[in-house]
Amino acid sequence: MSKVEKFEDLKVWQSGLSMSIEIYKTLANCRDYGLKDQMCRSAVSIPSNIAEGFEKEYNKEFIRFLRISKGSAGELRTQIYVAQGIGIIDNTLAEKLLDQCRHISSMLRNLIKTREERF
Repeated sequence: MSKVEKFEDLKVWQSGLSMSIEIYKTLANCRDYGLKDQMCRSAVSIPSNIAEGFEKEYNKEFIRFLRISKGSAGELRTQIYVAQGIGIIDNTLAEKLLDQCRHISSMLRNLIKTREERF
């Protein structure tokens, strides 16, 4: 495993960034500005909090921001269900986005556990 020297090296950050971009593109023409804004904020919060915590350079702070990021992933999953339920996102895309969110959440959980046990 290669050494992580910057937050951009973290696979979970890369996945979060990709999903944020996908959410922004998916909702580009959405007219429900309230839900669109909330979903975009939740999505961008995931990689942003990973980056912010990493830059703090203290393990406890990093873990705290990873937990915030994990919470944002849960928020986004809920918002995807709402968007699916009201027809903004079709079922196929919703399932794809939900799977991505679950995967990111799992990666965050594993990273938190590793940081708690080894550092």
